[in-house]
Amino acid sequence: MSLTLASLAVVWLGGFLGALAAGGSGFAFALVASAIWLHAFDPPHMTGLIVACSTLIQIVLFVPVWRQVQMARLWPFLIGALAGVPLGATLVTSAPTGAIKAVLGIFLLTYGTYAFLAPRLPRLDFGGTPADAAIGFMGGVLGGIAGYSGVLPTLWTQLRGWPKEVARAVYQPFILFAHALTLVSLGTAGIDRSTLALLFASLPALAAGAWLGWRIYGRLDERRFRKALAALIALSGLFLVLF
Repeated sequence: MSLTLASLAVVWLGGFLGALAAGGSGFAFALVASAIWLHAFDPPHMTGLIVACSTLIQIVLFVPVWRQVQMARLWPFLIGALAGVPLGATLVTSAPTGAIKAVLGIFLLTYGTYAFLAPRLPRLDFGGTPADAAIGFMGGVLGGIAGYSGVLPTLWTQLRGWPKEVARAVYQPFILFAHALTLVSLGTAGIDRSTLALLFASLPALAAGAWLGWRIYGRLDERRFRKALAALIALSGLFLVLF
C-alpha cells in the first residue's frame, strides 16, 4: 500500500479525532476512527490498524490512572472478558455484524441522548459482582466480534454512579485487557507491513490527540464529564448506525 498525501491526511484525521475522544473519555477510539478510516482503507487493514492504535493509546492513557485501579472493582470485568472475547472471535465470521452494529448503535444513541438531557441518571446498585462480570462478558463478545469492547463497561460505570477517576480506572484497563486478547486472536493475520506503515504514520496524530484529550479531561468536573461522556456515547451510536 502506497501512502499518498491524501491517505496520510485520512490517517492523521482519524487518528487525531479517535485519540482525542479516547484521551478525553478513556474509550471510543475505535468507534470514532473507524468512521473516518472506513472510507479510505479496506476492512483487513482497518481492523488491524484500529486494534493496534487503540491498544497503543490505552497503554499510554493507563499510566496516569493505574494508581486509581481497584482490583476488587476490576476483576469481575476481566473474568467476563476472558470468556467473552474468545467467544466473539469465534463468532466473527458467522455473526450478523451489520445487524449487531445497527442494534447497538440505536441503543447507544438512545441512551446517550437520554443521559445527556436527564438532570441525573438512575443509580443501579443491584447485581454486585455477577452483574459486573456479565457486563465484562458482553463487552468481551463485542470486542471479539468488532473491537467495541469498551462501550458497555463505560455505560455501566455511569449507571453505577462511580466517580470519573474510579470509572476510568475500571474501563480503561478492561479495554486494554480485551484488546490484548483480541490481538492474540488476530495473530499476524490482521497486522502486516502495510498496517505497520499506517501505524507509524499515525503516531504524531495519536500523540497530539491523546495529549489534548487528556488536558480537556483534567478540566472537567463530575457533571461536565458525565455530559461529555453521554454526548460521546450518543455520537458513537450515530457512527455505528450511519457507517
